[in-house]
Amino acid sequence: MPPLTTGWHAHRRHQLLYAARGALHLEVDRAQWLLPPQRAAWLRGGTLHRARANHLVTLCTVYLEPSLVPTAPQEECSVFLLPPLAREMLIYSVRWGPERAPDDTVAESFFQTLAHLLAEWSSQGQTWRLPRARTPELEKAMAYTLAHLAGPLSFEEAARAAGLSGRTLARRFDEEAQTTWRRFLHDARMLRAMELLAQDGARVTQTAYDVGFESLAAFTHAFHAFSGERPRDFRQRVAQGAPRPAPPLRPTRRKRAE
Repeated sequence: MPPLTTGWHAHRRHQLLYAARGALHLEVDRAQWLLPPQRAAWLRGGTLHRARANHLVTLCTVYLEPSLVPTAPQEECSVFLLPPLAREMLIYSVRWGPERAPDDTVAESFFQTLAHLLAEWSSQGQTWRLPRARTPELEKAMAYTLAHLAGPLSFEEAARAAGLSGRTLARRFDEEAQTTWRRFLHDARMLRAMELLAQDGARVTQTAYDVGFESLAAFTHAFHAFSGERPRDFRQRVAQGAPRPAPPLRPTRRKRAE
């Protein structure tokens, strides 16, 4: 699909949304996510949402009847990393369109299995998301910040764009978004870096400059702390369509006997 922006909408059925190629921005009432390849979103039926893609994107969407998902996640939206099996099942599911025969037993078995596995996959939801504003002023500050990730940016500039004093803007971030402006800026830069690195021909050094870093070493350190991967490894994995490696197991500490 070409670059797109949808309006706010909802579906009666549950939805699994997967960007097989490119990156998709997804928003619900209180949060927004980036969906680069290898990450999918679960949207509970009836959840208002909208999506945006700044570049070419290949989407795969599966809709599930609520009666088919007895253990559906309680969250209105959950974003999670796709295990290899999940990715293959979502891609394979496109062989059946919305007008498939109701007596197709193979399709029924396939989607029942997919629905049962959904609870396990979505339970590993990631916290890589940005909050959304509840007032027009904070929305202006967030929009200004997101539009100036590449250059030097100050808190005072964001406050002026919102028409607020610095003290008021800081309070709005704390009360509405439960975060600080600086944390919002940092996380937005990291998510933007993921989006850029998911594109064909992406270069790590250029990506670092495009999200406001003057030092490649500082960018690599920040990206690794945020995602658990070095940007070069992330770029290569996404290009190859490989799953994210599991984090190393931490040794358990034995309690000292009293």
